[in-house]
Amino acid sequence: MEKKPSEKEVKFMETKKATIVRSAEKTSLVLNFRESNLEIILTEDNPNAVKNVFNQLIQKLKKEEFNFELEDEKQDLYFHISQEYIRQLNTELSSVYSELEDYELLETEE
Repeated sequence: MEKKPSEKEVKFMETKKATIVRSAEKTSLVLNFRESNLEIILTEDNPNAVKNVFNQLIQKLKKEEFNFELEDEKQDLYFHISQEYIRQLNTELSSVYSELEDYELLETEE
């Protein structure tokens, strides 16, 4: 029998901001956190860097559930790519959070 959490224990998913940083050298999707930002460079093909960002996201997911919302004024190709990226990332984050919960890997505050 599964124990239901009390109202105090119920946590709400936080929506974090994602932004696009464009420069002459590179364009990046920046995932904003209070303590630091995570950057995915859209103008280079570096799967290891993306994997590193995803691993950091998993560590953060252990502490709290969150998703991202893209905030950008310019509706160019990078906006559309980033919008789709965020949509898929949010789906993955939700799935991973559920798995962390199922395997009791969340870091709960005592």
